[in-house]
Amino acid sequence: METLEDEHSDDRSAQKAKNSFPEEIIEEILSRIPVKSILRFKSVSKPWLSLISGPSFHKLHSTVAPRTTAFFFTARDSSTGTRYFFSGANDGGSVANLMKLDDTVFEAADNFAEHLKGLVCFTSRDSLCGKLYAFVCNPTTHKFFKLPDPPVPLRNYTDENKGDYYLFGFDELSNEHKVLYIDVELFKSTTIEIMIFSFSNYSWRKIEADLPLGISARRCFVRTGDSVCVNSTIHMMLRNPFQILAFNLTTETFYIVNMHPEAARDTILTSTYPYAKLVKINGLLGLACCNPFNVDQWNKVHIWMLQDYEKRVWVTETVSLPPKFQIQYGEGGPYPFDSISMDEIILSPRVLSGNLIRVPVYNMKTRSFESILLALGHRFLSPKSVHVEQIKCYVESLIPLQN
Repeated sequence: METLEDEHSDDRSAQKAKNSFPEEIIEEILSRIPVKSILRFKSVSKPWLSLISGPSFHKLHSTVAPRTTAFFFTARDSSTGTRYFFSGANDGGSVANLMKLDDTVFEAADNFAEHLKGLVCFTSRDSLCGKLYAFVCNPTTHKFFKLPDPPVPLRNYTDENKGDYYLFGFDELSNEHKVLYIDVELFKSTTIEIMIFSFSNYSWRKIEADLPLGISARRCFVRTGDSVCVNSTIHMMLRNPFQILAFNLTTETFYIVNMHPEAARDTILTSTYPYAKLVKINGLLGLACCNPFNVDQWNKVHIWMLQDYEKRVWVTETVSLPPKFQIQYGEGGPYPFDSISMDEIILSPRVLSGNLIRVPVYNMKTRSFESILLALGHRFLSPKSVHVEQIKCYVESLIPLQN
C-alpha cells in the first residue's frame, strides 16, 4: 500500500530530476568559480563532493577559473620560540592561522618559503645545527604534508661542516611539483648528495648530476629562500664570485646563468652580506641589488629581470626608496620578496603595534608605494617579540596533498 509520505517522496524525486543538469554542464559551471567558493560547495551533495575532489576537475579548474592570489607568511615569536604560519587576502584584513611549530630557532638561512602553482614549500630547524625539516602546504585548503627524510646516509646533525637544504620547483613537462634535496660536505669539494622528491608518486629518487666546470660542492651551499623556479628550472645564488647556478628539473642537469655585467658590479659585497636577492617578478627570473655603503646609491634598488631566457637578455628597473619612516619596510630591508601581480612587488613586511603587519607594495607601472595592513588578532602577548620572516603571494588552488 502506498502511503502519503511515499507519494511526496516520489514528487520530490521527480522535481529533483527535472531540475538537475548533466554532470558535464555542472562541471563546466563549477570550474569557473573561485577556489574558496568551490570548497564550500563540497558540502552541497555527495555527487558534487565526488566531482570537485576528482583530479580531472582540479586540472580543468586550474585552467579556466579566475586567478586569485593571497598572502602566505611566517612569523616567529622570539619570547616563546614558536613559528606561526598564516594566510591572508592580498588586499588586507584578518589572517587565517594555518599551523605552528614549537621550539624553533631563529636561523635566517634555514627558514624560508617558496611557492609554485598553488603550493608552498618551507623549511625549519629545531636547533642551530639540528635537523632540517621540509613541509609542503596548500594554504587555500589548509592541508600540509611533511616530507619524509631523504634516504641518504644519516648525517651527523651536530657537525657544522655539513649542510643540507631543500629547493622547490615545478616541472612543466611532467606537470608536477618536485623538491630538490642537496646534502653538502662543506670542506670536501667533491662530496655532494642530490635527490629529487616527486609529487606524482610521493617518493625520493637519487640522481647523478655533474656540477658545471669550476663549481665546487661547497659553493652550492645556499638557503631555500635564495632559489627561484622559472621555466622548469631551479635557480640558486652562488657567491665568491657571484653567479647563478641553475638545475633543470626535466633534464636533471646543472648549468650557469650569467648575470648582466652591470648587475654583477652592484653585488660586489655579496661575499660578506646578501645585498643581492633572487626573486621572481612577472614570471621572470629576477635579481634585486643594492649597495648601502655607496653614498649615492643607498636608497636605490636595482631590479634586473631576465626578459629573454634563451638569449639571456636582461632588463633593469631602478626603484628609488623614500625614507624608511614613510614606507616602513621590515628587518629584511628594501628587497622585493615577491610579486602580487604583473606590476606590484612586495617589500619586507613589518610588525606594528596592535598586532598589525604592514606590507609595503611598490607599483612598477605608477612607480609609487602603498601599504597593505594584515591583522594578526590577539595571538601574541607581546607584539614586539614577533618578527615576520617571509611573505609570499601564492595562487589559490585545489591541488590535493597526501595525508
